[in-house]
Amino acid sequence: MHLQPETAEDEDRADVAAAAAGDVAAFERLYRRHCGRVHAVVWRLAGGVQARADDLVQETFLRAWRHLGSYRGSSRFSTWLHRLAVNTALMDLRAARSRPGHDADDDGDWQIPVHEDPARGLDLERAVASLPPRARAVLVLHDIEGWEHREIAAVLDMAVGTSKAQLHRARQLLRQRLVEHGDADG
Repeated sequence: MHLQPETAEDEDRADVAAAAAGDVAAFERLYRRHCGRVHAVVWRLAGGVQARADDLVQETFLRAWRHLGSYRGSSRFSTWLHRLAVNTALMDLRAARSRPGHDADDDGDWQIPVHEDPARGLDLERAVASLPPRARAVLVLHDIEGWEHREIAAVLDMAVGTSKAQLHRARQLLRQRLVEHGDADG
C-alpha cells in the first residue's frame, strides 16, 4: 500500500496542534511555510518599506503564537494567518494616523518619494507603494486580496462609500504615476 504524502493543509493542522501545545519546532515549520505570503501582503500594505514590513511579519507571527489556541480550524490555517497579517498591518496604519506629529493624511498630497530607474520606468509595486496609506490599503485589499468594500470599510473604520472613493482615487493616482513614469521608450 502506497501512502499519499501529507498535503500542506494536513501539515499545517499537525503543526498547529503541536505548536499550540508548546512545540517551538512545529511553530518554526509554520513560520517557514507561510512567512513569504505574510511578508508579501504586509509589505504592500506598508508601502514597500522593508523595515516596516519586517516588523509587521514579526508582529504577525508573535500574535499567531499567542493566539494559536483561538484558531478553531473552521478555515485553513493559511487563511487565518493571512487575515491576522492583514489586521496587524491595518492596526499599524491606524496607529500611525493617530501618532502626534503625523500629518500625512489621505486628503493631502502625501506620498512616498519614488526613486525610479530611468531605464525601466516605474514598476507597479513601487507605484502602489507611493500611494497615500489609506488609498493604498483599499487598493491592496480590494484589487489584490479580493476583499469587498463592506469588509474593507469595517476594518478601516470608514463608510462603504469612502472605501469606494478611496479605491477610485488610488486607481487614478496609480494610472497617473504609471503613465508619467511608464514606457516612454516603448
